[in-house]
Amino acid sequence: MKMSAATPFTLLNQDLLLLPQRAIYWQQQKTLIAADVHLGKVGHFRKAGIAVPRDMEQGDLGVLSDLIHEYRPEKIVFLGDLFHSDMNADWDWFKLWRQQFPKLEIILIRGNHDIVHDDHYHQLNISLHDSLLIEPFLMLHHPQAEEELDELTGYVFCGHIHPGINLTGKGRQSLTLPCFAFGKRQAILPSFGKFTGRVAIRNLKTDRIFAVLKDKVMAID
Repeated sequence: MKMSAATPFTLLNQDLLLLPQRAIYWQQQKTLIAADVHLGKVGHFRKAGIAVPRDMEQGDLGVLSDLIHEYRPEKIVFLGDLFHSDMNADWDWFKLWRQQFPKLEIILIRGNHDIVHDDHYHQLNISLHDSLLIEPFLMLHHPQAEEELDELTGYVFCGHIHPGINLTGKGRQSLTLPCFAFGKRQAILPSFGKFTGRVAIRNLKTDRIFAVLKDKVMAID
């Protein structure tokens, strides 16, 4: 049974599904792509004495599981910040989750929060990269400036800034929604993790912006 509606989007002759769970399913490669899951952030805050519901993070892992069962990907590419900080008890939940999908290829593009030692990822059969070209796309964590994009091969998929789009109503109501932002040479994905903030980004006239609602993804003119 379908969880929710996906929005088809063709980019460089590749068929993508933009998912309201804040991920992309790349059909030709049978690959699920997600950015900024930030597992371990709940445990990090609770360790610091900040009250955060324990089940928030398990919910993100549950959504990942649902997407795997629905789309049957052969691999997942995490665009950085998979685990929020150093080791804590939330790693055990992640380890149990990984054991449910032993045949699934998992690739992590290192982000600034990915400070857990490589050995822990290797024990879970997760490969690590600073960047990875899966033509025609280049998987990174940080968005690149225009002059940097000129030096790169491939259309960039990245995360890091947790992009959002600010919408205003006729009565001056204001709402910031997570979004997918597609530029000429770079796409910035919304944060997959629910326990993250959003940055309202300024889009250029050439950008395609897709706002993420509860159960659908909507193109913004």
